[in-house]
Amino acid sequence: MQENFSLKPYNTFGVGAKAQYFAEVNSIEELKDALTFAKVQSLHLLFLGGGSNILLTQDFDGLAIKLNLKGISEENLNDHETLVTAKAGENWHEFVLYCLQKNYGGLENLSLIPGNVGTSPMQNIGAYGTEIKDVFVDCKVLDLENLEVKTFDLEQCRFGYRDSIFKQEGKGKYVILEVTFKLTSQNHHIKTEYGAIKSELEHLGIANPTIQDVSKAVINIRQSKLPDPKETGNAGSFFKNPTIPLAQFEDLKQKFENIQGYPNGDMVKVPAGWLIEQCGWKGRQIGNVASHKLQSLVIINATGEATGKEIFDFSTEIINSVKEKFGIELEREVNII
Repeated sequence: MQENFSLKPYNTFGVGAKAQYFAEVNSIEELKDALTFAKVQSLHLLFLGGGSNILLTQDFDGLAIKLNLKGISEENLNDHETLVTAKAGENWHEFVLYCLQKNYGGLENLSLIPGNVGTSPMQNIGAYGTEIKDVFVDCKVLDLENLEVKTFDLEQCRFGYRDSIFKQEGKGKYVILEVTFKLTSQNHHIKTEYGAIKSELEHLGIANPTIQDVSKAVINIRQSKLPDPKETGNAGSFFKNPTIPLAQFEDLKQKFENIQGYPNGDMVKVPAGWLIEQCGWKGRQIGNVASHKLQSLVIINATGEATGKEIFDFSTEIINSVKEKFGIELEREVNII
């Protein structure tokens, strides 16, 4: 247990906030000990995985716990399906590469997403036509009230777009310990119809892609337009893509004929990056904070010296300008602390 501990290395924005107390746990027993300490001291809790989906706007008055639970196990269901379970502290991308090395399909479109396995169900991470819920079986969690281990299945997690029970009524009640996925071991379902995957595969000269090829294409695309958090502080996509009624989209199309949208029934998902770019934010910098020059959906700690409040205020400016121009209110995807 450490006091007055800097969390700068533990958040991908590289914000220099401090925690009143800090503990790194490597087992459920150590986790329970830390939670017992917090309960006796009446401390607020902050759980840290890869630190890729949080913005620390101030010092944390409580106990920050770094989850370092490690381990991967497998169970063959049949000739073409395998259950793969990963502990919460496993790095997400390294876990995806592990599965690809074993020729397990289902996660390849989620390559190079920052963070750890334990946080993946919280916001139902997704990219290029795939979401966690597509391959999710269940997750084991620790109930913070009674320190009992419970299991949440697909239905109980109530996944939505970048959403789950863990961001709603379950927020602050559980910590995820491990996640189990059902992956294909043969007869893989290749998804190449989203984003620039097809064109990237053509660029690579691949006509009949494997799951490994799809992963390579996704990695190339992400590296070409997204900054590496190790070099430039960021948390990936800062905003959710808003979903608006079809009628509202049609009205906007009368005024902005180039507006992009992906219909789903009587609703339309509008790319937040396009809206932000149309408001002139792409590459724009204010003080220590900027919108990335290649992807306006990504806010960066441009100088490495930005405070969490500066980044938050910058995001508010973006939200206000998009609301004023398009009448659409963007929602932050990043968890604000």
